[in-house]
Amino acid sequence: QVQLVESGGGLVQPGGSLRLSCAASGFTFSNYDMNWVRQAPGKGLEWVSDINYNGGTTAYADSVKGRFTISRDNSKNTVYLQMNSLKPEDTAVYYCNGAGAWGQGTQVTVSS
Repeated sequence: QVQLVESGGGLVQPGGSLRLSCAASGFTFSNYDMNWVRQAPGKGLEWVSDINYNGGTTAYADSVKGRFTISRDNSKNTVYLQMNSLKPEDTAVYYCNGAGAWGQGTQVTVSS
């Protein structure tokens, strides 16, 4: 059974940092590209970042470029999203996606 479980969300002040994790199981993680996608309150899904199967290639939405870093550890079947210099507009539920599966999401709230 393919499963993705996100963690690491929370409440943080503007300018702060969080690191999201997504633990994968039920498939050969190292064979798949992985994505982070977010959904802000009242808005649609927004692609945030992706990383290829071996971590050699990454891409970012313009809205997070230079502030967020995606990485993966194939030995731990986990993909990460390091988020720095957070802004109120980064408030959203963050989902990881890959191998045709979605996690349940983790809430990130940026507020003073």
